[in-house]
Amino acid sequence: MPTDGRSHIRADRDGAVGTITIDRRERLNSFDVETARDFRRAALAFARDPEVRCVIVRGSGGVFSSGADLKYIRAGGAPDDLGYLAPASTRAPSSCGAVFKQILEYLHSAISEVRRAPKPFIAAVDGVAAAGGMGLAIACDLVVASDRAVFEWAYGKTALTGAESNTFLLPRLLGLRRALDLALLNPRLDAPAPQAFGLVSQVLPADGFDEAVRALARRLADGPTASFAATKQLLNDACGMSALDAHLDRELETLARAADGPDVAEGLDAFLGRRPPRFAGRSGR
Repeated sequence: MPTDGRSHIRADRDGAVGTITIDRRERLNSFDVETARDFRRAALAFARDPEVRCVIVRGSGGVFSSGADLKYIRAGGAPDDLGYLAPASTRAPSSCGAVFKQILEYLHSAISEVRRAPKPFIAAVDGVAAAGGMGLAIACDLVVASDRAVFEWAYGKTALTGAESNTFLLPRLLGLRRALDLALLNPRLDAPAPQAFGLVSQVLPADGFDEAVRALARRLADGPTASFAATKQLLNDACGMSALDAHLDRELETLARAADGPDVAEGLDAFLGRRPPRFAGRSGR
């Protein structure tokens, strides 16, 4: 549970518009198990509520999300969060792979629900969207970025493989060549580059950004949402979105396996120690 006794996910509703806010700014709006679980709960509730006709996903404090909380993962997570992975009579596993797996199971479930939801989801990206944060953003139907937004693959910094839908959606959004550029070279995409790449729908000034996103969400909520739902399904079908769930499972297993390898251990030590990593090029089990 959060140490301050509150959830780091806020779910608010204004008329037909729902807003999910990742509110863990002190950890760059990253996800521990509890935060991932609460995000999934909020996403499912809004996706299935017929009175909610459009949903905004945003971060607090000028950050969207940096993905999974690497410091929390490196420390072995919280045993109570991982108990479902082991019989009651045994100690819950606390390897990096086990902690990643629990976080990703919740986030991947939420992403699957977002893609199936019969309503638009808008990612409002103000500040950094890195690794899983970028995956959550691009999984939404529209991505609106402020002019101070930054998108980054980031997984390679710690020898991790991509997850949170990134390896499924990036080739479809950008094409294989640009997806490989992001994954292998890890450029930081500052505005307006994300729009030029095709990652975002539009870039807006940071001043007044939240209200502009809310106005867009109200416009969509007031629109023909049954028509939007059918159109979204047709477009999902056209780009093979039916394969998303199986691919998310592969992302989860691949990343969890890599996370227990020596390169990720070195990458996490280097990242948290703020030094360059010394990778040996060896994978996990």
